[in-house]
Amino acid sequence: MHQLENRTIFPSQGLRGEIVVPGDKSISHRAIMFAALAEGSSLVRGLLRGEDCLSTLAAFQQMGVQVEDRGEELLIEGRGLRGLQEPGDVIDCGNSGTTMRLMSGILAAQPFFSVLSGDKYLRRRPMARIIKPLVGMGAQISGREHGTKAPLAIQGGMLRAGEYHSPVASAQVKSAVLLAGMQVEGVTRVLEPHLSRDHSERMLRYFGVDVQSFAGGASVCGPANLQGRDVDVPGDISSAAFFLVAALITPGSELLLKNVGVNPTRSGIIDILQQMGGSIELLNKRELSGEPVADLLVRHSALRGIEIGGDLVPRAIDEFPVVSVAAVFAEGETLIRDAKELRVKETDRIAAVCDTLGKIGGQVEPLEDGMRIVGTGRLQGGRVNSFGDHRIAMSMAVAAQAAGAEIKIEDTGCTTTSFPNFWDLLAQVND
Repeated sequence: MHQLENRTIFPSQGLRGEIVVPGDKSISHRAIMFAALAEGSSLVRGLLRGEDCLSTLAAFQQMGVQVEDRGEELLIEGRGLRGLQEPGDVIDCGNSGTTMRLMSGILAAQPFFSVLSGDKYLRRRPMARIIKPLVGMGAQISGREHGTKAPLAIQGGMLRAGEYHSPVASAQVKSAVLLAGMQVEGVTRVLEPHLSRDHSERMLRYFGVDVQSFAGGASVCGPANLQGRDVDVPGDISSAAFFLVAALITPGSELLLKNVGVNPTRSGIIDILQQMGGSIELLNKRELSGEPVADLLVRHSALRGIEIGGDLVPRAIDEFPVVSVAAVFAEGETLIRDAKELRVKETDRIAAVCDTLGKIGGQVEPLEDGMRIVGTGRLQGGRVNSFGDHRIAMSMAVAAQAAGAEIKIEDTGCTTTSFPNFWDLLAQVND
């Protein structure tokens, strides 16, 4: 559980310099999971040492996976698909929805009993979306509120391959089904309304699994045989997003963000900010462990309001709190639609963004599936609460960079879940 902290953030005179953001959270989770399920050892470099990923690491250590921490890298001794041991206690997923949802897919096909729980925020989050398809494959999973909330009790066993039409574009749903499917005989397919992030498919292929991606979904042929591989985790574009927006809205800013993952299923934030008129250049494009990577050069820019919806939404779903800050400093109106998923994140992020920006002078109107934001070009100082949500806390710190006075943010310790050195980097580029 994170520490309760409050911080006062002062307006910036311009953000300048070069920074490296922490490793990608989504890719870090998967690197740990797939290395643990592989035959042989894997060396993972650049892993995000946030609380969420450490929850995933601890879960596999509970099931007998040996991990040697070498500081900059982790050596993970894989146990193969059938080598995990039954955990002797409840697996604590902390605040991590990714840990709980993806682990459910893995554990549903393991020949033992397990229980997944987490903190008070995670226990409120919807789990029916992954339980339904897994039960459809033959899984035995029970939980609170008719099996829709954690703790989840899983009696693992033999599942059957099948096809699932997901009503939501969710990488966690898709991944949970694929991870269950790779442990059973035959082909398992997941179809989704829009393309969600494809880190699982890319990394499973990198570990030697037969995964196919196609328009509208993905499939896996099981049982798979994962082979240990060395993994370099690129910088997290969701973390980079805070510095992209901070530089765009703060006069005198020019930042170079090195080694950032620019996977097209995740880079919606770059497309959105460029459509708003933001100056962001992708330099030194390359591939790292199956993932596209680039250095991002961003400069202060005059932004304009746009409409955001449709296929762009799942490609930027985690970035909407900080996109809302950019919209306040854009000329005209920004309309965000098709983003109802924001209501079931760590908090109801639509309500949280409207509350926090509203308290410091933002003109933000909540919609059932998004927000309408009138760009005023300014924010005042004041006091806001993060609601224990790391992305809300960091978005308010970004807002403070270009605000008219300091902003006091309550409960900022939550940033350790995804970006442990956020405050240090923010101070560094403000020197």
